[in-house]
Amino acid sequence: MAIFSIPGVKLAGIATTVPMHEVSNLDFETIPEAERKLFVRSTGINKRRVAKKGTCTSDLCEHAANALLKALNWKPEEISVLVFLTQTPDYITPATAALLQHKLGLPKTCMALDVNLGCSGYPYGLSLVASLLRNMPGAKALFLAGDVSSACLSEQDKSAAPIFSDAGSATALVQDSTAADMHFNLETDGSGYEAIIIPQGGYRNPTTLESLQYAEESPGIIRNKTHLVLNGINVFNFSVQIAPKNARELLEHLNLDQSSVDFFVFHQANLIINESIRKKMGITLEQVPQTLQRFGNTSSATIPITIASEIQAAISKKPCRLLLSGFGVGLSWGAAIIETNGMVCLPVIEADL
Repeated sequence: MAIFSIPGVKLAGIATTVPMHEVSNLDFETIPEAERKLFVRSTGINKRRVAKKGTCTSDLCEHAANALLKALNWKPEEISVLVFLTQTPDYITPATAALLQHKLGLPKTCMALDVNLGCSGYPYGLSLVASLLRNMPGAKALFLAGDVSSACLSEQDKSAAPIFSDAGSATALVQDSTAADMHFNLETDGSGYEAIIIPQGGYRNPTTLESLQYAEESPGIIRNKTHLVLNGINVFNFSVQIAPKNARELLEHLNLDQSSVDFFVFHQANLIINESIRKKMGITLEQVPQTLQRFGNTSSATIPITIASEIQAAISKKPCRLLLSGFGVGLSWGAAIIETNGMVCLPVIEADL
C-alpha cells in the first residue's frame, strides 16, 4: 500500500488556463436532441473548452505558468524543478518539459521531466515534485499538468467527445521546513488498461493507413484506431469502487474523520460517477465542489481547475484542509491530503489558444 507523507514542502500557488472557444453539448449533432439533453442531465457536462488546431497542452500550461510566476513574484531563474504531466505531449521525443524549460526562461540548472498520466495525475504529480523538493533547501518547483484531449478524439464519437475538454495548469511548490505534511495514497491496476486507450499510434501498434480509416463501431460512435476509446461502464464500476476506499484508507491512516476535511476535490469524471462517490462516502454537497457543467473532464487539470474556480475565495480567507482524489486511465488512482495556508490561487484564465 503506497501510503506515505512528505514533510517540508509548501503549496505556494495554482493557476489554470482554458481556451476561449466554448462548445455546448446541446449542439452535439451526432446524436438526437432528446439524447443530448439526457446526456447533459446525466453527466453534468453542458459546455466544453476546445483548443485551436495546433495548440498543445504545453501552450496552455506555459500560459498558466507565466501568470503564476508573475502573481508570486517569482523569477524564472529561481526554479530548480519542472515536471510536466500529460498524455498529449508536443512530440514522442524529446520530452516536452525540456521545451518548456526553454520557453519559460528557466535556468539550465533546472531539472525537467515528463510524466505520462491522465486522470490520476494531479495527486501523483504533487507527490513526485514534493519528493524531489524535500531535500533541496529553499528550492522552488513548477508542476504543470493538463491535456488537449480534443486532439485525440473523434467528434463523431458520442461516447467520448462530449466528455473531454482542454486545459492546462501550473502549480508552484517550495521547500519550506514550516509547511504542514502532505499525505498520499497512490495505487495502480494495469490489468484494466484497455478501459481508456488509444489503440494504435504507439510502438506496440504503430500507425498504418488502416489505422486512419473511420469505422462505425455502433450507432453514434464513428472513429479510427488513433482516437481515444472509452469503456464507460468499466470506468464507472472501477471509479465508484476504488475512489471512496482509497480516500477512506488515507483518512484512517492519519486518524482523521471526514468532518475534518474542508473540501473533497474529486477528478471531474462525470456527474453520475462523482455523485455516486460522494453518496458512498456520506459527504455533503457543500464539501464537494464541481466544475463539470462549465469545463467538462479536463483530465489531470480537473482538480486545480475546480480549486481555482470553486473554492478560491475560501482558501484565500483561511487555511483549509483538502482531500484531492484522481482516478482513471491506467488504471490508476490516488488521493492526497494537503493544507493550504496563504496559497496564491488565480481565477481560471481564458486564453485565445
